[in-house]
Amino acid sequence: MTIIYRCTLELHDSLYYATREIGRLYETEPILHNYGLCYALGLVDSDRHATTVAEEDSYRYFCPEQVPKYEAHLTPLNQQGIYVTPARAVNHATVLNTWKYANNNYHVEMEKTQKNIPSFGRAKEIAPESQFESFILSQKPLALPRWVRLGKWASKASVEVKELSQIKQSEGEFVFPHPLNPLDVMFTHQVLSYDTVNMPPVSLIRNVQMRGHYYETEGLKIPARMSYRFGN
Repeated sequence: MTIIYRCTLELHDSLYYATREIGRLYETEPILHNYGLCYALGLVDSDRHATTVAEEDSYRYFCPEQVPKYEAHLTPLNQQGIYVTPARAVNHATVLNTWKYANNNYHVEMEKTQKNIPSFGRAKEIAPESQFESFILSQKPLALPRWVRLGKWASKASVEVKELSQIKQSEGEFVFPHPLNPLDVMFTHQVLSYDTVNMPPVSLIRNVQMRGHYYETEGLKIPARMSYRFGN
């Protein structure tokens, strides 16, 4: 039997990652990608969740190389029947921070620069107290952390998990308003229409009208049979 959790994350620090770079402006989209959520929730390479990976692909606090290995890291979650949807902002505010730095070539043994020219940029971040919502589907009960770290600044966020009840499974045409990873549903559902959210490493879709199997609970129809896929 599939267990579905509603996962709510509340920021206690400002959240930053560069969804878009517009000149000197770095903007954070108020959506959390499901790849990043799996890492933040401690589901990747975990003894607790039986998702350990090969030693050469191990994911710990220190990584010998900064190369994404999503397929190697997320495939064990498929084997354990664990899937996390991207998170949408339930409510959020943004803050705009300006940063600058100066050329410090005079600290090294080379010809001194004639001018000290500062460089600057702006980062649009998601403000503290903003809340996000995601769904976690699992074939067995999960114990998730109370606190996680998110984004480039490893911002602190609290986690609240509620198990949904009275779940019914059905098949047909339905609309799912929350964001989805298209790679994870396009092989099991017929996707009819959607809005695109440009977001690396895999752009997301939302307000998705689709046909296929779904779970119905609390007035929401959640796609069933979702799993991590990587297009090869």
